[in-house]
Amino acid sequence: MNGNNFRMPARRFATVAAATALAAGPTALAGAVSAHATDGTGEQGSASAVVLRTGLDVSLFNKTVNVPLTVSLNEVRAPQSSEKTALTARLEGVDGGQPFNVLGAEVAAAKATVSSGKAEGYTNLAHAKVHVPGLPLLSLIEVESVTSKATCEAGKQPVATSNLLGGVTVLGKKVTLSAGGPTVVEVPGVGSVRLDLSKTSTTSRTAAASALELKVSINPLKLNVAEVEGTVTLAGATCEAPVVSEDAPVADVKPQGAPAEAGLAETGGGAMTPYVVGGAVALLAVGGGAVALGRRSRG
Repeated sequence: MNGNNFRMPARRFATVAAATALAAGPTALAGAVSAHATDGTGEQGSASAVVLRTGLDVSLFNKTVNVPLTVSLNEVRAPQSSEKTALTARLEGVDGGQPFNVLGAEVAAAKATVSSGKAEGYTNLAHAKVHVPGLPLLSLIEVESVTSKATCEAGKQPVATSNLLGGVTVLGKKVTLSAGGPTVVEVPGVGSVRLDLSKTSTTSRTAAASALELKVSINPLKLNVAEVEGTVTLAGATCEAPVVSEDAPVADVKPQGAPAEAGLAETGGGAMTPYVVGGAVALLAVGGGAVALGRRSRG
């Protein structure tokens, strides 16, 4: 009687223990995998590029009429890849109410791209002429070729470069620019232009470059027909590097410990084999304990 009462719970206990061991095996491993797995995403980078940007104040008729000359040609921004190649920029209503051409060029391209680990802005301007109101026949500046590039890669030092190729003409004068400092061009009866060549800057995650920056002060023939003050930027590019998470996704998780014995696949071993073996061991251990207790009880 007592023996029968003892054996039934022992068998039930052994069965429950084995089932618990089988169920716990996959759950325990799954918990270990998820603790190390992440989505691997990080903050997205950014980039921009612009062929021409003006911030000029135009005063007409002895400063009785003020017209802001704010133009951006081919300004693009990314995260999404973006590109523009327009060749002219116009301002309406300045030159006697007619469209006024601020920039004309053979090539005027701006491109900004962002990928998972890289952001880049790029500008290319070739055979370009910039005009301002009051000087219909004289270019503010003429350039043969200028490029700017800003590259920001995750985990690397950003790089900013600008290149000016060929000659530069300012207010009808051929000039030689110096990277060591600004160049000032003054034309009597017309005005003055200060040029800064190839400005670049970088930080740990950002880069910026502009091929030419002009500070303009124009008052043609001192007649107050058109007084122009402000800045002009040619070929600008910026970027900010993406931030990649330090925890990469777990693509392939392998069991730790002793390697599987050779020939396991041939004997029918599979992904569930460790759990079946673990359950059998647990069942054997619990069953053995139950038998030992039963013998003691009968003794």
